[in-house]
Amino acid sequence: MFTAPASRPPVSPKETTLPQKSIILLLTPALLVVVTLFGGGLVIGFFQALGYQPGIEEQSLSLQHFITTLTDPDFTTSLGLTLYIALTSTLISAIASILLAVAINHWAANNKIIHFILQIPLAAPHLVIGISMILLIAPSGFIARLCSFLFAVDVQNTFPILVNDKWSVGILLVYIWKEIPFITFMLLTVLKNMGNELLEAGASLGATKLQRFFSITFPIIRLSLGASCCIVFAFTFGAFEIPYLLGQTYPQTLPVWAYMNFSDIDLKARPEGVALGIIIAVIVISTVLLSEYLTRTPNRNR
Repeated sequence: MFTAPASRPPVSPKETTLPQKSIILLLTPALLVVVTLFGGGLVIGFFQALGYQPGIEEQSLSLQHFITTLTDPDFTTSLGLTLYIALTSTLISAIASILLAVAINHWAANNKIIHFILQIPLAAPHLVIGISMILLIAPSGFIARLCSFLFAVDVQNTFPILVNDKWSVGILLVYIWKEIPFITFMLLTVLKNMGNELLEAGASLGATKLQRFFSITFPIIRLSLGASCCIVFAFTFGAFEIPYLLGQTYPQTLPVWAYMNFSDIDLKARPEGVALGIIIAVIVISTVLLSEYLTRTPNRNR
């Protein structure tokens, strides 16, 4: 005779909330450090941007430095250049990473060599890659000298300017070379967990490779791709060293402009540099929140 299994006793609310409370308690020390350092820095910087500098007897608070920065004709130019670098490098890196991850997914699961090759760019600092890029693509760099040797041409006059150029090619190459492995790693993790069952089912139903990608693969990697692109955009938008090293002296990106003002010999120019830094932080945080909202909204509506 079949006997129904005994019903489980109801779980009390305390039992369901205990793990969540434990996680919060475990994260509290790290959160306190992050909030204190990051939040404290923003608060101190905000007061400096308002003009509070006791060292030079400036203690009056006003929004004049923000107004001066935002109404400066160079602000729009610098903002456009910064957005161009961040968006272009993020878009190219994302497309290349999708193609690479889909192409090597079958071999990358248990292949340590592929993982090692992808880790090489991640281990090198951006500054090292920037200096290497100068030695590689500058008019007197390795590629120019190699072309001169192979084709016997005057590369000093014919080789394209790829460093300190108006299109920021050198900056884009550094970011693309660094960020493709990062996004690829993120996508490979999702693709590995996805398995091949859905793709095989789609193929058995007559779906083409493009149909399988847009109907099966892309919806699965969408959240991971969005998070990766958000991280890359936030980093490239606020990065200073590569635009400072490989960019033009004018126009400057917002981080370089902020650094130049903050390090100016005139201490009265420092509040404008801090104001620029806060504006950059607001733009980056707003972008992160907007990206999080846009990537999560479709799931809520399902």
